[in-house]
Amino acid sequence: MITDGFMYLSVLVALAALMVAIEKKFNTNRFFKFIPGIVLIYIGAALLQTCGLFADNDSVDAAYTNVKGALLPAMLMIMLLKCDIRSIIKLGPRMLGGYMVAVVSILMGFVIVYALFKHFYAADTWRAFGALAGSWTGGSANMIALQGILKVPENIFGYALIMDTINYAVWVMFMFWLVPFAGRFNRWTKADTGFMQQGLEDMAATQQNNDSSITFQHILYLLGIGLLVSSLSTYAGDRLPEIGAVINGTTWTIMIASVVGLILGQTRVSKIPGALDVSNVMLYIIVALIASQSDFSQITQAPIYLVSGFLIMIFHLVIMLLLAKLFKYDLFTLGIASLANIGGMASAPMLAAAYSRTLIPVGVIMALIGSFLGTYFGMLVGKILGVL
Repeated sequence: MITDGFMYLSVLVALAALMVAIEKKFNTNRFFKFIPGIVLIYIGAALLQTCGLFADNDSVDAAYTNVKGALLPAMLMIMLLKCDIRSIIKLGPRMLGGYMVAVVSILMGFVIVYALFKHFYAADTWRAFGALAGSWTGGSANMIALQGILKVPENIFGYALIMDTINYAVWVMFMFWLVPFAGRFNRWTKADTGFMQQGLEDMAATQQNNDSSITFQHILYLLGIGLLVSSLSTYAGDRLPEIGAVINGTTWTIMIASVVGLILGQTRVSKIPGALDVSNVMLYIIVALIASQSDFSQITQAPIYLVSGFLIMIFHLVIMLLLAKLFKYDLFTLGIASLANIGGMASAPMLAAAYSRTLIPVGVIMALIGSFLGTYFGMLVGKILGVL
């Protein structure tokens, strides 16, 4: 068992490097067209945690918290240096529509699944489901706030935590797994992605021209700027006032780093080559860190609750697919709208980055909306379930 924080971090970085090397070596293999390297990193790190390789002590916890807390704002800021503001404006109305359908489908899923299986649940499960609905339309902070608001008993709240860990981990993995199928999905829905594709091609051409002259200085510039902005954003975020139970230091930090990235993206800083490479390194390390907290060993402890969680997600998926076919939505929009709800602030921007850096601000904005509204959505679900 690994008890040292530095060794814990080194194993995860080495795992990410190994998976990337395997994907690179066998990039023509059909397997990697369906299971990209980032998904293998997630699965591998989660399995290591499930097998008990990582200890649950102060050293490991500190390494996870500090490294993730430092890299996430830096990654977002560096990725946003190449952000195309015009693409955000064009995507705005469609993203908002996709987000609202995602919210409604998740809330309806909770109501329908609870109505079907309420006789199998322990007493007061409706309270736990209300808290979980707050997490799946906002974030963990909303869930903690709703525990007190809905007076969720500790033992029942434990089931909600298991669902929030296992079901969430599988859903995030599924969302990343879908990324390579975006073209095929968009052809099926007949989505018009012309303006996005043009933007991506322009960015790729620019990136290729810039990256041809990457030197160690450029990498050092990006690391220096990114980590400095991350530290200053964290310093400011920790000192800004909390607003309710959902606007806290982490929320402020992400918002500040994102705004700084957008601003610097309009200056000469955006012309520094290598932003994609540096930010991708950070992305893969963050994914490994998040996955290392996913323990699948609890999956047998509460089968009816886990089944319920997957049924809610299946209902959500079916509604989103119908929306896509009816209104010709693309996979980027639906994926980010979904993960902005179920995944929240940490996951939505990363999924957006897996599609295109131009979508990162949309992922951040969608997650922030959920941070504001998730508590109220959870209260609504709790109220409805309480009278069923």
